[in-house]
Amino acid sequence: MAEKVLQIRNLTAGFVTEKGFVRATDHVSLELDRGQTLCVVGESGSGKSVTAMSVMRLIDYAGGFIETGEVLFSGSDLVKKKQQEMLKIRGNRITMIFQDPMSALNPVFTVGDQIAEALRIHKKLSKKEAWQTSVEMLRRVGIPAPEMRAKQYPHEMSGGMCQRVVIAMALACNPELLIADEPTTALDVTVQAQILDLLRQLKQEFGMSMLLITHDMGVAAEVADRIAVMYAGAVVEEGTVKEIFEQPRHPYTIGLLKSIPGLEGERGGELYTIKGAIPPISQLPRGCRFHPRCPHAMDVCRQQEPALIASPSGHKAACWLDESELKGTGASAASASSQTPKVTISSKTEVAL
Repeated sequence: MAEKVLQIRNLTAGFVTEKGFVRATDHVSLELDRGQTLCVVGESGSGKSVTAMSVMRLIDYAGGFIETGEVLFSGSDLVKKKQQEMLKIRGNRITMIFQDPMSALNPVFTVGDQIAEALRIHKKLSKKEAWQTSVEMLRRVGIPAPEMRAKQYPHEMSGGMCQRVVIAMALACNPELLIADEPTTALDVTVQAQILDLLRQLKQEFGMSMLLITHDMGVAAEVADRIAVMYAGAVVEEGTVKEIFEQPRHPYTIGLLKSIPGLEGERGGELYTIKGAIPPISQLPRGCRFHPRCPHAMDVCRQQEPALIASPSGHKAACWLDESELKGTGASAASASSQTPKVTISSKTEVAL
């Protein structure tokens, strides 16, 4: 059995507002095997980033807190640890890449100094050793002339270059777990592909596990071993990449897949969208939280919330529709037939939609 580097169990976290405590995640459970990549996908407001912040215990600094649940990292519950203890883990054994590389870097320090700081704090390296390691890390993430670049400030670099610096900073201490929160959102398509290739390469090189948060199903197909689909604070489906793309069991997942743009020859038609909008977490509907937007909603969907049930293969879904019936609607909704061309998401991944 594979070793679990991260186990999130029934995590409920949120923020205190004028209306009281508002849950941003609702009994979220996820597992990540050592050396694997788990992608958490979903629309904005689905609870992806709050889940990541809870693992890092950064939610404590954002006006929120963890109400219930466990976050087991190599068997140790991070929820029970004090922030003083988390300082030894965060940035060392667990690191994070944030959405906007420019805001993640301090504008008044050189990038070399910022990478060296973590090395001096966590690895107790001398100033000279930390600087040399910083230059080497810049070289490993593909930055040309790293000796010169290490002396530059963030504003002297492009967005793609700054993202490589942030990756170098995150990997400098050789972490066991890397959390990447929308690491390519602020980058153009060409640079995005380069960053994804770099993350895949470094993950293998460092032998680390990765929790990748994204709203882009194409990115998930590119790098994930498993995919968890979140909606309105809860996990509604989880499975391998093959299971999610070829046999989606939840209507929300099917909608996300249908929203992927088609081939060049198919352009000109209307892009599919999931009708409606994700509800505020403080105003969730009764029953299934997706039923107001679901084209297959039944009476039971409006009355009772479905549990996340696993098939014998481990493919989980929270939907009242019968599995065989849902596969039929999935095939119809996604137009999965031998006559339908495949959508090439990357040079390595083709998905029949």
